[in-house]
Amino acid sequence: MEQMKKQALAGVDAKYDVYAEANDRIWEYAETAFEEFKSMETLCELLEQNGFAVEKGIGNLATAFKGTYGSGNPVIGILGEYDALSGLSQEGGNPVKTPIIPGAPGHGCGHNCFGVASVAAAVAAKEYLEATGKEGTVIFFGTPGEEGGSGKAFMAREGVFDGIDAAITWHPGTTNCIMTGSYLANVQVLYKFKGVSAHAAGDPHLGRSALDAVELMNVGVQFLREHMIDAARIHYAILDTGGYSPNVVQPKASVLYLIRAPKNAQVQELYARVNKIAQGAAMMTETELEIDFVKACSNMVINSTLEKALYKNMEAIPVPTYTEEEKAFAAAIQKSYENPGDEYARLMEEYGDHMTPEVEEKLRARPSLNDFLMPFITSNAVAPGSTDVGDVSWVAPTAQMQAVTTAAGTPGHSWQYVSCNKTSIAHKGVIYAGKVMGATVIDLIDNPEVLEAAKAEHKKRLGGDSYICPIPAGVAPRPIGKL
Repeated sequence: MEQMKKQALAGVDAKYDVYAEANDRIWEYAETAFEEFKSMETLCELLEQNGFAVEKGIGNLATAFKGTYGSGNPVIGILGEYDALSGLSQEGGNPVKTPIIPGAPGHGCGHNCFGVASVAAAVAAKEYLEATGKEGTVIFFGTPGEEGGSGKAFMAREGVFDGIDAAITWHPGTTNCIMTGSYLANVQVLYKFKGVSAHAAGDPHLGRSALDAVELMNVGVQFLREHMIDAARIHYAILDTGGYSPNVVQPKASVLYLIRAPKNAQVQELYARVNKIAQGAAMMTETELEIDFVKACSNMVINSTLEKALYKNMEAIPVPTYTEEEKAFAAAIQKSYENPGDEYARLMEEYGDHMTPEVEEKLRARPSLNDFLMPFITSNAVAPGSTDVGDVSWVAPTAQMQAVTTAAGTPGHSWQYVSCNKTSIAHKGVIYAGKVMGATVIDLIDNPEVLEAAKAEHKKRLGGDSYICPIPAGVAPRPIGKL
C-alpha cells in the first residue's frame, strides 16, 4: 500500500505542467466573489479529465460545485477556493507595482493556487483508491466567494457538507506550517439611510440628511469600541455618500459594516448593539433605515488529531527548494514593501517555546523565501482574521495547512501577493500542498482509527453544541459591487 501511495503522489509531480497552467489561467481570470464562472470551469475540467463526477450549482450558488470519486466510507472532503480580490490588478512576476488594468481585480490571497492544489490532492487520492480497489469517497468542494462572501457558510446552511467524515484544506502563504487555532466569526451588514433632499442654503429646514445619519452612526460605533471585548473588531466602508453636490441635502447614503468577535454569540451581541446605534442615528436625523444582512461566517473548531495527520505528511514530503533566480525575485519583492512588518518577530511570538533553534536560526537570517518547515503547534489562540472554513469545521473535523507561494513577509491582500502567485515559486507551493493533502486523505482512508479519534475530538470540542448557520434563511449570496 505504501508503494501505491508513493505512486499516487508521484502523479502530482507528473502533472506539474498541467497544474501550473491551470494556476496561471485562474490567476488571469481574477474573478471576484460569486462570479468565478471561468475559474470554476477550469477546475471542473481538471476533475472531469481525471474521472470525477462533477455537479455544478450546489447549495444554490451558481459558482459552487463538487467533484466526487469512489463509493462508501470514509467520505473525505477537500476544500478549494478560486475567487480574487477587487482593485489588486498586477503583472505576474514583476517586483514593481504595475497594474495590468488599474482598479481591476487580482489574486491577492492566492486563491488561484488554492483550488488547483486541492484538485491535485483529490486526484492523488482518487488514483490511490483506483489502484488499491479500496472503499472510500473523495469529494472536492469548489467553494466560491470566500473574500467578502462567506460562500462556505451559505453552502453549509444548505447542508452541502453534511455526511462527510472530515475536511482537509490549505492556504497559500509565506511559511510552510499547520494553520492552527481559531479565527474571528463575523457578520457583514449594509445600513441604508433614506432622507429628504432640499436646497442646502435656501430650504435646509426641509431636508433630512441621510449622510448625516451615516456620520452619526459611525461616531456612535466609535464610542462603542471602548465598550466591547478586546478581541472584537468593527470595520466600515461608506458605499454611498448621496451625491456630489454640497448644496443639496443628501437624500440617501449607505455604510457597510463588518463586525467580528471570537465566537458567533459574541458577534450576534455586537451586531444587536450596532443596530441600536444605527436606529438611533435614524431617529436623530428623522431618516428611514434599512438593515440589509449580507453574510456571516463562524469561528473555527480546531482538530489537533487531523492537524497532526497533516503535519506528519508535511515532514515526510520535502518542502520546495528554490533557484537563485527565484530567491532574487523574492528579495526584490521584499524591497517593495511599503510598510514592512517583522515576520521573524511575529513568528517568534506566535510559536513561543515551540520554536526550535534550527528554525529560529533560519528565520534570523531573514531569507527571501522560507524554504523550511515550521515546528508543529496546536493552539487555542484566535487569529485576527476570519474564514468561512470555520463553518465547515462545525459540521465535520477540519484541518488546514499553509504552503509557501510568495516571498517571506509578503502582506496579505497586496499587489506583491498577486505578483508572486503567477511564478514558479507559486507552482512549487501548489505541488507541495497537493501532495501533502493527498497523502493525508490516503492516510485517513487507510487508518480509520485516526478518523475516529478526529471525530471524538470534534464532538468533545463542540461540547454538546451543534451547527447553526449565522446567515438567516432567505439571505442570498451577492457578488461584490452589487450590494
